[in-house]
Amino acid sequence: MKKYNPYENRPSHAGWRRDLYDIIFGADTPPGKAFDIALIFAILGSVVIVMLDSVHSIASVHHHSLYMLEWDFTILFTIEYILRLICVRDKKRYATSFFGVIDLLAVLPTYLTVILPGGQYLLVIRILRLLRIFRVLKLVQYLSEADLLIRALRESQRKIIVFLFTVLNLVVILGSVMYVVESSNPQFTSIPQSIFWAIVTITTVGYGDIVPTTFLGKTIASLVMIIGYSIIAIPTGIITQSIIRVSSEDDKTKIVKQTKGNMFSKKCPGCAFQGHDLDADYCKRCGERLEEE
Repeated sequence: MKKYNPYENRPSHAGWRRDLYDIIFGADTPPGKAFDIALIFAILGSVVIVMLDSVHSIASVHHHSLYMLEWDFTILFTIEYILRLICVRDKKRYATSFFGVIDLLAVLPTYLTVILPGGQYLLVIRILRLLRIFRVLKLVQYLSEADLLIRALRESQRKIIVFLFTVLNLVVILGSVMYVVESSNPQFTSIPQSIFWAIVTITTVGYGDIVPTTFLGKTIASLVMIIGYSIIAIPTGIITQSIIRVSSEDDKTKIVKQTKGNMFSKKCPGCAFQGHDLDADYCKRCGERLEEE
C-alpha cells in the first residue's frame, strides 16, 4: 500500500478547508496539538470500552451503558473521518492510504452490526466487534518514533527473513532427529509433534508437555536449549543495528535542514524566530502562521 503523506494533500487555496486541514493534520500548531491529544484520549477510551464489553461480569451489568458509549465514539470517529475527507485535496488517495483504511475500520464494524442483524450472523457480528480494536492503530500516526522503527524494520527485513528461514530448517531437522531418537517415547508420536517440541525448546518457552527420556534425547535437548539462548539475540542485534543506522541518517538530515533553514527559512512575524523547517507553516516557538515567500 502506497505511503500517504498528508502534507502533500493540503488544499492550496485559503479558506476554512485549509484551516481545518491545519488543525486535523498539522501537529505543529496549538489547535492541532489539542486536536491530536483529544483524539488520542478518544481512541484509548473506545478501546477500553471494547475490552470491558468482552468481560462477561461487567457486560452483564453495564451492557447498555457500554453500548451507548460505543455508539458515541463511533459517531465521533465518523465525523472525524468525514472531516478528513472534506479537507484533503485528493480524497481517493487518503481513503486508500494506510491511515485512511484504519480510520474506516474504526467505524465500519459498528454500522455493519446494525445492517446484519439476526442470530445466524452472531459469529460474524462477534468478529466485526473485534475489528473495533483496530482503533488502537490510529495511535501510530501520533508516535514520532514510529516512522523510524518502521524504516528500521523495513531495512532489516531481508536479514530477518533469512534468519527465520534458517531457524525453520533447524527445527525441522532437530524435530526429525528427535523423532528417531525418541522412537520408544509415546510423547513423540510424529514428526510434526517432534517439530513442535523443537520450536518450544529452541524458543526457551518449555511447556514441559513433551519430555525426552533417553540419554541421547536429553543430550540433544540440552544442546537445543543452549542454541536457543544464542538465537534469541540475533534478531535483536539486527534490528538494533538498523535503528542506529536510520537514527544516524535522520540526525545528519536534521543538521543539513537546520543549516539550510537558518539560511533560507521564513522569518516569524510574531517573535522574529528564524530557524524553521523548510516546509513549516507555523512558528515552532510561538505558533504564529509564517508568511508565504
